[in-house]
Amino acid sequence: MIPFRIHTGLVAPLDRANVDTDQIIPKQFLKRIERSGFGEFLFYDWRRLPNGEVDPSFPLNQSKYNGTSILITGKNFGCGSSREHAPWALSDYGFRAIIAPSFADIFANNCLKNGLLPVVLEEQEVATIFQRARELNGYQLTVDLERRVVIDRENFLASFPINDFQRECLMAGLDDVGLTLRHDADITAYERHRGH
Repeated sequence: MIPFRIHTGLVAPLDRANVDTDQIIPKQFLKRIERSGFGEFLFYDWRRLPNGEVDPSFPLNQSKYNGTSILITGKNFGCGSSREHAPWALSDYGFRAIIAPSFADIFANNCLKNGLLPVVLEEQEVATIFQRARELNGYQLTVDLERRVVIDRENFLASFPINDFQRECLMAGLDDVGLTLRHDADITAYERHRGH
Protein backbone atom coordinates (compact mmCIF):
# COMPACT_ATOMS: atom_id res chain seq x y z
CA MET A 1 0.00 0.00 0.00
CA ILE A 2 1.03 3.65 -0.38
CA PRO A 3 3.08 4.76 2.63
CA PHE A 4 1.54 7.44 4.85
CA ARG A 5 3.87 9.82 6.64
CA ILE A 6 2.67 13.42 6.28
CA HIS A 7 -0.39 14.39 4.26
CA THR A 8 -1.81 17.84 3.58
CA GLY A 9 -5.20 18.04 1.96
CA LEU A 10 -8.55 19.73 1.56
CA VAL A 11 -11.08 18.88 4.28
CA ALA A 12 -14.72 17.88 3.62
CA PRO A 13 -17.24 17.89 6.50
CA LEU A 14 -19.77 15.09 6.97
CA ASP A 15 -21.49 16.15 10.18
CA ARG A 16 -23.24 12.88 11.00
CA ALA A 17 -22.73 10.38 13.82
CA ASN A 18 -23.04 6.59 13.57
CA VAL A 19 -22.35 6.46 9.82
CA ASP A 20 -22.58 2.77 9.00
CA THR A 21 -20.72 0.87 6.31
CA ASP A 22 -23.91 0.36 4.28
CA GLN A 23 -24.17 4.15 3.89
CA ILE A 24 -20.47 4.43 3.08
CA ILE A 25 -20.83 1.85 0.27
CA PRO A 26 -24.32 0.38 -0.25
CA LYS A 27 -24.61 -3.39 -0.66
CA GLN A 28 -25.70 -3.30 -4.32
CA PHE A 29 -22.19 -2.13 -5.26
CA LEU A 30 -20.30 -4.99 -3.58
CA LYS A 31 -20.14 -7.21 -6.66
CA ARG A 32 -16.54 -6.33 -7.56
CA ILE A 33 -13.66 -8.42 -6.28
CA GLU A 34 -10.89 -5.86 -6.89
CA ARG A 35 -10.31 -2.91 -4.56
CA SER A 36 -10.84 -0.20 -7.17
CA GLY A 37 -13.95 1.28 -8.76
CA PHE A 38 -15.91 1.87 -5.56
CA GLY A 39 -15.23 5.60 -5.17
CA GLU A 40 -18.02 6.73 -7.49
CA PHE A 41 -20.54 4.93 -5.27
CA LEU A 42 -19.31 6.39 -1.97
CA PHE A 43 -22.28 7.64 0.13
CA TYR A 44 -24.43 6.86 -2.92
CA ASP A 45 -27.83 7.17 -1.24
CA TRP A 46 -26.93 10.43 0.50
CA ARG A 47 -25.44 12.02 -2.60
CA ARG A 48 -28.69 11.67 -4.54
CA LEU A 49 -32.24 12.92 -4.18
CA PRO A 50 -35.17 10.43 -4.28
CA ASN A 51 -35.58 11.13 -8.02
CA GLY A 52 -31.94 10.07 -8.65
CA GLU A 53 -30.56 13.56 -9.27
CA VAL A 54 -27.45 14.76 -7.45
CA ASP A 55 -28.27 16.44 -4.13
CA PRO A 56 -26.52 19.84 -4.17
CA SER A 57 -26.71 20.11 -0.36
CA PHE A 58 -24.51 17.05 0.24
CA PRO A 59 -20.93 18.24 0.98
CA LEU A 60 -19.13 15.98 -1.51
CA ASN A 61 -21.39 17.33 -4.27
CA GLN A 62 -20.31 20.92 -3.60
CA SER A 63 -17.55 22.40 -5.74
CA LYS A 64 -15.73 23.86 -2.71
CA TYR A 65 -14.91 20.28 -1.65
CA ASN A 66 -13.70 19.02 -5.05
CA GLY A 67 -10.42 17.16 -4.67
CA THR A 68 -10.85 16.62 -0.95
CA SER A 69 -8.59 14.04 0.70
CA ILE A 70 -9.46 14.40 4.41
CA LEU A 71 -12.93 13.66 5.80
CA ILE A 72 -14.10 15.10 9.11
CA THR A 73 -17.09 13.29 10.56
CA GLY A 74 -19.04 12.34 13.69
CA LYS A 75 -18.54 9.70 16.35
CA ASN A 76 -18.75 5.94 15.75
CA PHE A 77 -17.91 6.27 12.05
CA GLY A 78 -17.87 2.95 10.18
CA CYS A 79 -20.27 1.04 12.43
CA GLY A 80 -22.42 -1.80 11.10
CA SER A 81 -20.97 -4.60 9.03
CA SER A 82 -17.29 -5.45 8.75
CA ARG A 83 -17.18 -4.96 4.96
CA GLU A 84 -13.70 -4.04 3.82
CA HIS A 85 -15.29 -2.35 0.80
CA ALA A 86 -15.97 0.73 2.99
CA PRO A 87 -12.30 1.80 3.31
CA TRP A 88 -11.78 0.74 -0.32
CA ALA A 89 -14.52 3.16 -1.42
CA LEU A 90 -13.14 6.00 0.73
CA SER A 91 -9.61 5.44 -0.59
CA ASP A 92 -10.76 5.07 -4.19
CA TYR A 93 -12.63 8.38 -3.88
CA GLY A 94 -9.34 10.00 -2.83
CA PHE A 95 -9.44 10.13 0.96
CA ARG A 96 -6.15 9.52 2.80
CA ALA A 97 -7.38 10.30 6.34
CA ILE A 98 -10.65 10.39 8.26
CA ILE A 99 -10.98 12.41 11.46
CA ALA A 100 -13.69 11.63 14.03
CA PRO A 101 -14.23 11.46 17.81
CA SER A 102 -14.44 7.65 17.51
CA PHE A 103 -14.56 4.80 15.00
CA ALA A 104 -16.02 1.33 14.96
CA ASP A 105 -13.12 -1.01 15.81
CA ILE A 106 -13.33 -3.34 12.81
CA PHE A 107 -13.68 -0.42 10.41
CA ALA A 108 -10.64 1.34 11.91
CA ASN A 109 -8.55 -1.84 11.59
CA ASN A 110 -9.69 -2.31 7.98
CA CYS A 111 -8.65 1.29 7.25
CA LEU A 112 -5.20 0.81 8.72
CA LYS A 113 -4.68 -2.38 6.68
CA ASN A 114 -5.59 -0.50 3.52
CA GLY A 115 -3.47 2.64 3.93
CA LEU A 116 -6.29 4.91 5.15
CA LEU A 117 -5.55 6.70 8.44
CA PRO A 118 -8.39 6.96 11.01
CA VAL A 119 -7.57 9.86 13.33
CA VAL A 120 -9.31 10.12 16.70
CA LEU A 121 -9.55 13.64 18.14
CA GLU A 122 -11.50 15.14 21.04
CA GLU A 123 -15.07 16.25 20.26
CA GLN A 124 -14.20 19.94 20.73
CA GLU A 125 -11.25 19.61 18.34
CA VAL A 126 -13.52 17.92 15.78
CA ALA A 127 -16.09 20.73 16.24
CA THR A 128 -13.39 23.34 15.50
CA ILE A 129 -12.41 21.55 12.29
CA PHE A 130 -16.07 21.25 11.24
CA GLN A 131 -16.57 24.97 11.66
CA ARG A 132 -13.45 25.87 9.69
CA ALA A 133 -14.19 23.36 6.90
CA ARG A 134 -17.65 24.88 6.43
CA GLU A 135 -16.66 28.54 6.73
CA LEU A 136 -13.25 28.75 5.05
CA ASN A 137 -12.83 28.12 1.33
CA GLY A 138 -9.96 25.78 0.54
CA TYR A 139 -9.56 24.77 4.19
CA GLN A 140 -6.68 22.32 4.53
CA LEU A 141 -5.19 20.23 7.30
CA THR A 142 -1.86 18.50 7.62
CA VAL A 143 -1.99 15.06 9.19
CA ASP A 144 1.50 14.25 10.42
CA LEU A 145 1.73 10.57 11.31
CA GLU A 146 5.42 10.87 12.17
CA ARG A 147 4.64 13.36 14.97
CA ARG A 148 1.06 12.10 15.61
CA VAL A 149 -0.44 15.58 15.16
CA VAL A 150 -3.03 17.39 13.05
CA ILE A 151 -2.32 21.04 12.22
CA ASP A 152 -3.69 23.85 10.05
CA ARG A 153 -2.61 27.35 9.03
CA GLU A 154 -5.01 28.88 11.57
CA ASN A 155 -2.87 27.72 14.56
CA PHE A 156 -4.88 24.55 15.19
CA LEU A 157 -2.77 21.72 16.63
CA ALA A 158 -4.05 18.48 18.11
CA SER A 159 -2.31 15.20 18.88
CA PHE A 160 -3.86 11.81 18.24
CA PRO A 161 -3.20 8.29 19.56
CA ILE A 162 -2.11 5.41 17.35
CA ASN A 163 -0.62 2.03 18.12
CA ASP A 164 3.16 2.01 17.41
CA PHE A 165 3.00 -1.14 15.28
CA GLN A 166 0.14 0.20 13.12
CA ARG A 167 1.93 3.53 12.77
CA GLU A 168 5.14 1.83 11.60
CA CYS A 169 3.21 -0.32 9.08
CA LEU A 170 1.46 2.74 7.62
CA MET A 171 4.67 4.73 7.40
CA ALA A 172 6.41 1.83 5.63
CA GLY A 173 3.40 1.07 3.42
CA LEU A 174 3.14 -2.51 4.69
CA ASP A 175 -0.15 -4.38 4.67
CA ASP A 176 -0.50 -7.98 5.97
CA VAL A 177 0.94 -9.41 2.75
CA GLY A 178 3.83 -6.95 2.82
CA LEU A 179 4.61 -7.88 6.41
CA THR A 180 4.65 -11.56 5.50
CA LEU A 181 6.88 -10.99 2.47
CA ARG A 182 9.52 -9.41 4.69
CA HIS A 183 10.11 -12.99 5.88
CA ASP A 184 10.20 -14.45 2.37
CA ALA A 185 13.72 -15.86 2.73
CA ASP A 186 12.85 -17.59 6.03
CA ILE A 187 9.61 -19.00 4.58
CA THR A 188 11.43 -20.29 1.50
CA ALA A 189 14.15 -21.89 3.66
CA TYR A 190 11.51 -23.53 5.88
CA GLU A 191 9.57 -24.88 2.89
CA ARG A 192 12.77 -26.17 1.31
CA HIS A 193 13.78 -27.92 4.55
CA ARG A 194 10.28 -29.29 5.13
CA GLY A 195 10.11 -30.72 1.62
CA HIS A 196 13.12 -33.01 2.15
